Amino acid sequence: MHGFFGELVIILTASAVVLAIFHRFRLPPTLGYLATGLLIGPGALGLIGNREAVQSLAEFGVVFLLFSLGLEFSLSRLLAMRRLVFGLGGAQVLICTLAFMGMGLALGVEPRLALLMAAVLALSSTAVVTRELARAGELYARHGQLGIAVLLFQDLAAVLFLILIPALANEGDGLPMMLAMTLAKGTLLFAFLIGVGKWVLPRVFFEVAKTHSEELFVLAALLVALLAALLTETFGLSMTLGAFIAGMMLGESHFRHRIEIEIRPFRDVLLGIFFVSVGMLLVPADLLDRWPAVLGLTAGMLLFKTTLVAMLGRWLGEDRLTSWRAGLLLAQGGEFAFALLAVAGSYGMVEPAQVAVVAASVVLSMALTPLIVRHNGRIAAFLVRDRNPGPTAPVDLVDVSSITAELSGHVIICGYGRVGQAVGRILSREGVEFAAVDEDPVRVQEALLGGERVFYGDARRPALLHALGITRARLVVVSFTDHRHSLAIVRAVRERAADLPILVRTVDDRHRETLKQAGATAVVPETFEASLTLASHVLALLDFPMERVQQSVQGVREERYSVLRGYFHGQRSRITDVEGQELDVRHAVPLPEKARAVGRRLADLDLAKVGAEVRNVRRDGAGELDPLPGLVLEAGDVVVLFGTASQVENAERRLLGG
Repeated sequence: MHGFFGELVIILTASAVVLAIFHRFRLPPTLGYLATGLLIGPGALGLIGNREAVQSLAEFGVVFLLFSLGLEFSLSRLLAMRRLVFGLGGAQVLICTLAFMGMGLALGVEPRLALLMAAVLALSSTAVVTRELARAGELYARHGQLGIAVLLFQDLAAVLFLILIPALANEGDGLPMMLAMTLAKGTLLFAFLIGVGKWVLPRVFFEVAKTHSEELFVLAALLVALLAALLTETFGLSMTLGAFIAGMMLGESHFRHRIEIEIRPFRDVLLGIFFVSVGMLLVPADLLDRWPAVLGLTAGMLLFKTTLVAMLGRWLGEDRLTSWRAGLLLAQGGEFAFALLAVAGSYGMVEPAQVAVVAASVVLSMALTPLIVRHNGRIAAFLVRDRNPGPTAPVDLVDVSSITAELSGHVIICGYGRVGQAVGRILSREGVEFAAVDEDPVRVQEALLGGERVFYGDARRPALLHALGITRARLVVVSFTDHRHSLAIVRAVRERAADLPILVRTVDDRHRETLKQAGATAVVPETFEASLTLASHVLALLDFPMERVQQSVQGVREERYSVLRGYFHGQRSRITDVEGQELDVRHAVPLPEKARAVGRRLADLDLAKVGAEVRNVRRDGAGELDPLPGLVLEAGDVVVLFGTASQVENAERRLLGG
């Protein structure tokens, strides 16, 4: 095999091997791709010769990165958090950019390049920070909210920098005029594309969705992203700007979730190739000669950005511990640094040798980020000399033990997806205490905000089972679909509680005997239960004399269906059924200080107009409140919504920004 396709096979093979190793050590995939590029690039094994072709393919990865970011960008959330976003976020980006630019100018770097490198270093990693915060259950903690606010503004700043790069690449004397023209063109295109997204695209995607063709839907989404990118490039702006605006256009529609799911495979693979191409820019031999500069820049960036955000947090009235924790979250460089460098390289602004030290420093800081985020509470407590930092993550076993210490005779639910949540709701209705554990951080965070006793972690861990009170429990329910996962949990439970009943849910009964031999008390196959339901209807239609039994079963089912509908969605949850109809979901919405709903009655918000229902409202110090029409919402309340994905999204916009 020769040429580019042979090199593509090498890239994919090396990426698969390296990512498997990084996954074992729980390191971010981004770093795995960067390490792959460094390994197979010209600075190490030299397996890739046609770097131009790889760069061309990698550009599509940047386009889909910005498209995905636009899908997730929430204008209503931005408005609700505007004080923190524009105050804390704006000050952080402005001061960091000026400080790093001043440093570059002092070292003799030309102004255009100094500004570019300063912008690169001012941004943090949205992908890594949000993932680690979700994994630690700290997305909605105060320091997590401060970090998210700054990241929101950084996303806007990154788009602005992308607009300015073509103007900065102009070597003529009319730079101010060029900057003004570029901003004007960017503003006009933004307004035009937003208009198209509001009035044209929803109708187009509605017609596409009516065909029930997955291929046509995927093609339409890809086409929108690429056409928007082509339009902005035609006007002399960055393709990535068009992709971001296209994502924003579709992010306001109820097709957002499906689009995100459908394009994820394309985005992840192409984005992986992009990071591999960035890794190929790093030459270990050159970096060995410059390692003091790399370490110095990395340390300086971490210390300066942490201290700056902490000081700004204190300026806004936050306490010392929260301010330092937020600063630690944002200390690193981010993936947008590579996007900016790639776009600048396409305009000939930078050479690979010029970006080596900066790129290596960003990579090193991102490698340290998971460790810093996981222990941000302890590090901040040390910095402020606080010997009692409190729990830093819901998977802290001491924290889990303290929360479940009062439980006895409770039920432990392993797996809190749709089935696990249905079991939990029935137990709650009957007054039975339970504790649940799940491995989806998004689902756990949603359930925690909804007031449920759910923990993030691996139920196969003996220490976690002990912390959940396995020796005091009355029953264990295992609701995972993967029989190997369920089998491992059954064995772990049985080693510590020989007589504890274990109920296991499976898809079918193929592994029933294996699970029973491992110690499962009962195995409930879904297909078998479905066949029982169908059989009861068949017998009823055939006039069998079972009216009293059938009426009783039917009455229970009718009563339970309304209770079982809707679930907290996770990273991989489906929001539509096999026919494309939207499923009911539950979604917890925390209210920031500037949210539109704060100070208003539920009746004034008229959420029923968008089809959503308020299931409950949780308030610190007051617990769960009945969602009565006269209830006045306060900052910090968590509103649990119920409805289809689009109804819940519309209701969330009403709560946050109108």
